[in-house]
Amino acid sequence: MFNIFKKEKNNIETSAFIFIGRSGCGKGTQVELFKKNLEEKTDLKTLHIETGVFFREFIKRDGYTGTLTKEVLNTGGLMPESFVIGLWVSYLMKNFTGKENMIFDGAPRKLQEAILLDGTLDFYSIRNYKVIYVNVSREWATKRLLARGRKDDTEEGINKRMNWFENDVVPCVDFFKNNEACKVFEINGEQSIEEVHAEIMKKVFNE
Repeated sequence: MFNIFKKEKNNIETSAFIFIGRSGCGKGTQVELFKKNLEEKTDLKTLHIETGVFFREFIKRDGYTGTLTKEVLNTGGLMPESFVIGLWVSYLMKNFTGKENMIFDGAPRKLQEAILLDGTLDFYSIRNYKVIYVNVSREWATKRLLARGRKDDTEEGINKRMNWFENDVVPCVDFFKNNEACKVFEINGEQSIEEVHAEIMKKVFNE
């Protein structure tokens, strides 16, 4: 049985799900599969908060800040936490009515972002949120990224992303593991798409 919490003030049932994983772990595919099943199970709309997409849309607006953002992302850098949180909060203020589930995809990417995201969810009275950690080894992810042959998937670029994940994102996972407000589900990402999806569903929904 899928136990979602209930907001006592307005008796509305919602939950939040945070997907975390290395580049190449197949997280994007799993998010889409999970979102479809989530909406079928809960009959609630899902807000898909995908940080990368937000920044790409932000760049299209041009302007000086958009130009600087493009330069940061093109060089493999990370935007300041204040910008990331600002995008989340702005989106939630415009779209969250208290009747939707949330999926955070591609965030948090730094420990401070994890702390701020936890505070944001607390503001909306969302506790007992779920963190889905699609765990794959550095070697497995590197091999997969090199095999897809994209222009930005050079050995140097991939190595930089792997170092960033271990130095910045892993502390986020540790923060959530030690946080009573949420539960972390560690998933073996070195399986087929169907097997990874089945494990997520089984663990998160207790199927």
